[in-house]
Amino acid sequence: MGGSTNLPPGFHFFPSDEELVIHFLRRKASLLPCRPDIVPTLPLNRYDPWELNGKALKAGNQWYFFSHATQSRTSRNGHWNPIGADELVSSGGSNVGLKKTFIFSIGEEPFQATKTNWVMNEYHLLDGNWSSSSSGSSRKRSHKKKGHSDKESSNWVISRVFESSCNSHVSFQEEDMELSCLDEVFLSLDDYDEVSLPKN
Repeated sequence: MGGSTNLPPGFHFFPSDEELVIHFLRRKASLLPCRPDIVPTLPLNRYDPWELNGKALKAGNQWYFFSHATQSRTSRNGHWNPIGADELVSSGGSNVGLKKTFIFSIGEEPFQATKTNWVMNEYHLLDGNWSSSSSGSSRKRSHKKKGHSDKESSNWVISRVFESSCNSHVSFQEEDMELSCLDEVFLSLDDYDEVSLPKN
């Protein structure tokens, strides 16, 4: 299923942060089917970001996949370093998720690594938001029958990976690890749900 969207012609996958958490991650953690079922599950530490094509769901110049939060963020040729501050994801006035941002570096950690333009947004559910209250007890019983614990289910994350359009490697202020050339890219990701149509 990796890389195949199974969407009708003319439809594209450009979800907002809220949609990723509510319509995909929360259903995955609740052991419910995702509709459409197009986002694959990948072990993050098995692939470098440039190897995701054909394995993760490709949407434009971005790749999406599920994984477990407990997995190592070190791959064969590098590792993902956290950058910036975590962001809350809200829906209907309530905080439902957490968005973490990482930059991929090639080489051994921490002194011989070269920072790249590969960026990963990793979305987590906040504690208590991985299942709905209306059927939480029944799902807990179902998890026990199927051998799934609450902790295991809530450890799911969904990731968005992309390569920035900067002409050079990302530069950082070493003290607080703030982005320089990626700020504009991050801001644009929050506007996917604001689509304007041309006027006749």
